[in-house]
Amino acid sequence: MGERTEPIRVTDATFEREVIRSPVPVVVDFYADWSAPCRVAEPLLRDLSAQLGGRVKVARVNVDEAALVTRSYGIHMIPTYVFVEAGQEKGREVGSVDLVAFRESVRKYFSKVRLSGGRRASR
Repeated sequence: MGERTEPIRVTDATFEREVIRSPVPVVVDFYADWSAPCRVAEPLLRDLSAQLGGRVKVARVNVDEAALVTRSYGIHMIPTYVFVEAGQEKGREVGSVDLVAFRESVRKYFSKVRLSGGRRASR
């Protein structure tokens, strides 16, 4: 009944349902278990998912297990984060990012999503 606060693992078989048809924007993390930068990003994605629960879904796609989706999105480097809203790619980021930078990417690509807390930007 509660809102999902953990990243969801997505496969070739579940990608359309969980990402393309999602009623909320989705950050798709293309990763591999053997990649050190991807392992480092795991806690960041859990934190982000908890902070954005219900407003943005975090989906993780293992590139070694979901070859069709990986190929269709032209993923050549990991980690790659694809920002999808209403079934359309809004943007992508490649490489390691910290939580503050990641939140800024969410703001940039999902302008209608309200982010609470964690404001560190100064004017």
